[in-house]
Amino acid sequence: MSITQILLAITLVGSKWVLYLLLFLSVFSIAVMIERHLFFRKESKGINPFLDELSDYLSRGEVEPARKLAERYGGFEGRVALAGFHNMSRGQAVLEERLAGARVEERIGMEKYLAFLGTLGNNAPFIGLFGTVLGIIRAFHDLAISQVGGPSVVMQGISEALLATAIGLFVAIPAVIAYNIFIGKVRRAAGNLERISQVIINFSEAGEKGKISR
Repeated sequence: MSITQILLAITLVGSKWVLYLLLFLSVFSIAVMIERHLFFRKESKGINPFLDELSDYLSRGEVEPARKLAERYGGFEGRVALAGFHNMSRGQAVLEERLAGARVEERIGMEKYLAFLGTLGNNAPFIGLFGTVLGIIRAFHDLAISQVGGPSVVMQGISEALLATAIGLFVAIPAVIAYNIFIGKVRRAAGNLERISQVIINFSEAGEKGKISR
């Protein structure tokens, strides 16, 4: 049995398994979308009220109330602020390093599963196209061995094969839209964490300068 015959036997399985694969991936992608939506809804609580109150406390030198505010607030913003307060007495370099580390850690959590959505959005059409090619091969093979039916045999097979491409696009489009939405949320949250870090760094720098001047 030649390699061509072996590969032909594999391709003659048809495109049904590709459809099942795409349906499974679509279910998983919907689960990821729901999980990420709930995650951002829980963790991202809006920056402006928190930042205004935090800045007010620090402008008056009230570090402890600011720390308690961060504990109550929670979420991305509260955890990064707490990382700053916990390391404020360890020097400016350590403070900036720990804040940067906290931001990276939070961003990793934000981007969880998003690579799957991006990969699925980019590749689901190709998976569907692969299923279409397999279906067309199967259709022409059925035509070759069919004694009756003529073009209607291959036309029916091709119409079924094209369904794989349609399903691939149906899976890819929502995944791409969701990926772009969540990446936008990640970027906005990362920008907010930068703002919080800068407020704490500026407060710490002012305190260090005050010590030096005295």
